[in-house]
Amino acid sequence: MTVSVVGIGLIGGSLAIDLRKRGFADRVIGVDTNIQHQNIAKLCGIVDETDTLENAVEKSDLIILCTPVDSNCRLLPVILDMIGGTTKVVTDMGSTKASIARAAKDHPARGRFVAAHPMAGTEYSGPLAAHSKLFDYKMAIICDKELSDPDALETIKEMLNVLNMRIVYMDSASHDVHVAYVSHISHITSFSLALCVLDKEKEEENILTLAAGGFESTVRLAKSSGDTWAPIFIENAEFILEVIDTYIEKMHIFRQMIVKKDAEGLKKLMDEANRIQKILN
Repeated sequence: MTVSVVGIGLIGGSLAIDLRKRGFADRVIGVDTNIQHQNIAKLCGIVDETDTLENAVEKSDLIILCTPVDSNCRLLPVILDMIGGTTKVVTDMGSTKASIARAAKDHPARGRFVAAHPMAGTEYSGPLAAHSKLFDYKMAIICDKELSDPDALETIKEMLNVLNMRIVYMDSASHDVHVAYVSHISHITSFSLALCVLDKEKEEENILTLAAGGFESTVRLAKSSGDTWAPIFIENAEFILEVIDTYIEKMHIFRQMIVKKDAEGLKKLMDEANRIQKILN
């Protein structure tokens, strides 16, 4: 199988490495508008070659969209136009799904598209961040499976199995609600905490001196790329705003308890929050 990876960053590059290493892809073609990313991907052996989108689609059996979510939405109809009437398959790795579902909804080649979201990543970006085993034993979500052709769905399931991922199924709207709570809000709070500290601590030396493990782990996601996350926040705005409002409400409750010096109330809140351990363990 020849696979094209459109967007050779952390996700696309890591996919390329393991799909070829594990025998799923015989050849990987990289597509990226960033010339530096193209050169790094070739020099590091992440891809076998780079090419234009049109040439890559023509030469490939599977096309994987790994660009920011707004770009995925723009590119998908173009690619479906190109692969209509063939057995080629296209999938995306985006963190939002309702918008790309709408982009594909009425296309005659809709069945050749499988919407997928691997729940994996790091705070780093670009091809130099790509590495093997990024996806191992992580969750992968396939959305709206009933809208994909059976053979296209099987191809993506096989790909995710090769990556050692656990597959679950959702509809697009439910997916976007859930990831707003378990993924997107984590990034927003991390960015916000970083801005808060930078605003109050003008001396970088103080941050470095006093930063402990809790701060480092909480603010880690603030290193994430704005090019990736700004489109995600916009695409999933409806649900993210709902989560932000809930988060602010909880912060306000903590604030009230601290103002009142209500130690018992604070401990009760934290005991309730501790229940998350049972879910995550």
